[in-house]
Amino acid sequence: MSESTFLDILEPWDGVGVLVRRDHPTGTWIFVAIHDDTLGPATGGLRMKVYDRPEDGLRDALRLSEGMTYKWAAMDFPFGGGKTVLAIPRPLDDDERRGLMLRFGALLNSLGGRYGTGADLGTTTRDMQTIAEVSEYVIGVHGRSEGPMDPSPFTALGVFAGIRAAVEHRFDSADLSGRSVFVQGVGAVGAPLAGHLADAGARVLVSDADAAAADRVARACSGSVIAPGHVYSTECDVYAPCAVGATLNTRTIPELRCSIVAGAANNQLETREDAERLSERGILYAPDYVINGGGAMAFTLIYQGLEPISAVENRVLSIGSHLKRIFEESARTACSPLEAARSQAERTLRRGPLDSEMSTFGDIQGRFTR
Repeated sequence: MSESTFLDILEPWDGVGVLVRRDHPTGTWIFVAIHDDTLGPATGGLRMKVYDRPEDGLRDALRLSEGMTYKWAAMDFPFGGGKTVLAIPRPLDDDERRGLMLRFGALLNSLGGRYGTGADLGTTTRDMQTIAEVSEYVIGVHGRSEGPMDPSPFTALGVFAGIRAAVEHRFDSADLSGRSVFVQGVGAVGAPLAGHLADAGARVLVSDADAAAADRVARACSGSVIAPGHVYSTECDVYAPCAVGATLNTRTIPELRCSIVAGAANNQLETREDAERLSERGILYAPDYVINGGGAMAFTLIYQGLEPISAVENRVLSIGSHLKRIFEESARTACSPLEAARSQAERTLRRGPLDSEMSTFGDIQGRFTR
């Protein structure tokens, strides 16, 4: 069977459009996917990764941009769904990386505010500061100079609140004492999440492709390390995928030995049908674009001027209440939590934006910095 081409991947997609560019100095393929701009300008992170084929990077951009549409709609924030993937051919040295970011910033400007970006898997706040040297369309850089620069702790806090909500729905108590939670991927989000769980009395299991990182986090939270090859077959109350997406599919779901799936990774399901497969197995699924929205929510609120940080954290913790409503609608309508979440988000999309003046990312940034 022949491998998919760019056109094969794009044909079934129903988004607004994709900007494709080849960065010749580094050999990087740049994919800027704008899925929807109903609620406002498309906004989503900048992902950088080595892919086996550039087509895989395009597929990621399309999938992730759709996820951002539903993430913003679920929060009812004035943004649309977008995502950028930099499909690099190999790890870049510092000079190559800086040059790529500056050229991407110029490309960002060419969109005239229809898309804004921020840090994501494979990119850092330093990368965002580099882009901001030439472009204003970067969230988390322009605005309050004293604000935090890393969204990851807020994402972890939101996932923690979501796990508690899921545990309460499944076990009639939000108490995590003695509950086993398996965190797959202990990077910028997974590591602080493991800390929150340990502080709440959970028995923490961790796994990571970086064995040293897994050992370090396990020691810090008095947890246990699980070898990557045993991730899906490990018995636990909660499986929290916090690494790459599309790990839940026809191959892995039958292996799961958990009651709940609730983690930070984007696009955890390979297909929408996988949500039904989880339900059929009696596994409660916390839709990824709801539970992992804490970082996006926090940075939006911070640069709108909400303070102190404790007030931002309280808003992020409200993700738990949102998931509770989703689980209740799911139970009431006999549909999967994913379908309940999509139904809620689609009602927001049908209603449209609350502020018709916020038509570009620059408009919203201007409001943040007033």
